[in-house]
Amino acid sequence: MTNPICPLCHRPIPAAVKQSRHHLIPKLKGGKGGPTVLLHHICHREIHASLSEAELARDFASIDALRAHPRLAKFIAWVAKRPPDFHSKVPGKRRGA
Repeated sequence: MTNPICPLCHRPIPAAVKQSRHHLIPKLKGGKGGPTVLLHHICHREIHASLSEAELARDFASIDALRAHPRLAKFIAWVAKRPPDFHSKVPGKRRGA
């Protein structure tokens, strides 16, 4: 069985690596039961460190929109050079940076 591919960074997600489901529309903004995507935990954490729930619901409710966000694009370029099982602590929330 092949590993799923993270739609954010396009790296494989090995079974042993931390992973999580991201609600494309945050649960608190009406997305409960809505579409989700499987991501590396580090990718999921970066999304929530970069954007508020309101921003996610309003402007970033798709993978394409997330990948186009300047901070996330920079993160994706950085993490793409790491092995699929790479994990690192994500810095604290830096919204507005």
